[in-house]
Amino acid sequence: MDQRQQSGIGMTSARTRDRLIERLRSEGITNEAVLERIRATPRHLFVDEALASRAYEDTALPIGFGQTISQPYIVALMTEALIGDLPSGKTLGKVLEVGTGCGYQTAVLAPFVKHIYSLERIRPLFQRARERLRTLGIKNVTLRHADGWHGWQSQVPFDGIIVAAAPKEIPEELLSQLGDSGRLLIPVGSRGGQGLVCVERDGADFQRRALGLVSFVPLVEGIER
Repeated sequence: MDQRQQSGIGMTSARTRDRLIERLRSEGITNEAVLERIRATPRHLFVDEALASRAYEDTALPIGFGQTISQPYIVALMTEALIGDLPSGKTLGKVLEVGTGCGYQTAVLAPFVKHIYSLERIRPLFQRARERLRTLGIKNVTLRHADGWHGWQSQVPFDGIIVAAAPKEIPEELLSQLGDSGRLLIPVGSRGGQGLVCVERDGADFQRRALGLVSFVPLVEGIER
């Protein structure tokens, strides 16, 4: 993929991206490294060509199979909350991502993590994300077509877990796979009443902090082929 494709033209140009970054700042995103990563990540490549002109609007967009690419503000908020006050140049160790989707959140998070283990239950989305991340040269990601409800037991513990779909209650299996001092970012609740929650583990204790209202697709068990 050449630089022109990644940079975009017209509604996917640098000027359009700059407007998005200013909006995210006005909405409270303060981590400059996260903002720069949002600016640099070619979101127009993660949506259908027909929607590319809307890629840098701060809105969720459909990606097929009843799923969406999260709005940039939510991606930035979850990334910022997950990495916390990580010093410049430092990275988290291992992060579990539940719900790869199109791979956009994965791509944004990649520079801040040594390795991402990402699960996607819908095979065509898994295949597309794998190809897109490969094309963009993002190599510190292992993807699996699997049921994210149960996490990735063979890779525990995780320094962070980020979930892109909403259960009514946080699955105990995900909490158990979080390492000490690790953080879990997850939307919780039914449609129309979801809240984004940050859970931080301190030994056997789990401290929860509300980050605001959100709207995600439901987290469901099982896989689709």
